[in-house]
Amino acid sequence: MEAPEPDEDLEGTPGEGFIFVLEKATLETAKVGKGYQILNCDDHANFLRRHGKDPANYRPDIVHQELLAILDSPLNKAGRVKAVFVHTQKNVLIRISPHTRIPRTFKRFCGLMVQLLQKLSIRASNGPEKLFKVVKGPVTKYFPAGARRVGFSFSAPEIKDMKTYVNALPDEVSVVFTVGAMSHGKIESTYVDDFISVSQYPLSGACCISRITNCLENKYDIV
Repeated sequence: MEAPEPDEDLEGTPGEGFIFVLEKATLETAKVGKGYQILNCDDHANFLRRHGKDPANYRPDIVHQELLAILDSPLNKAGRVKAVFVHTQKNVLIRISPHTRIPRTFKRFCGLMVQLLQKLSIRASNGPEKLFKVVKGPVTKYFPAGARRVGFSFSAPEIKDMKTYVNALPDEVSVVFTVGAMSHGKIESTYVDDFISVSQYPLSGACCISRITNCLENKYDIV
């Protein structure tokens, strides 16, 4: 799918704040029965096997959980999150407004993603703001100048205490946090400055994000 040219107001702008990038998400549509659906390992295992694909790789529930963790956080509600990006394994880049309320249920979330991938954008029901928009990559073009770029993975060479790490981040610089949205493997670290692990145990992406947001909320006294 060819993404449209990005709006100029989406380009990277200076200023403090936090950007989240969810990498390698599986949001793949296919015609199943009478309509299009987001493929997942539970509902489409036989369909995926018939097409020579491993159902275990189709986990759109992971990006759903991660988006809920970011957008429901007090950090976001306090206005500290500047943008959220989802980069899929099919190289589709989606920009999500921090004002978006993600559907609570997985089924409704998948229905919304099918609509987005067909229409390329979804507007708010009560205004002109585009809550979801497919934009042209690479994602780095939307990072503010001088932003600190941090990638997370259990396989990273160094474990960091997240509270200490967050407290050491300069207040005047935007920070980009990149977390994987796939069932296994690790994110590509080509554009990150620091590549770290936040626990001696493997954590889900949503749990990792909660650690990040909780430490930032403590730093900025967001209750």
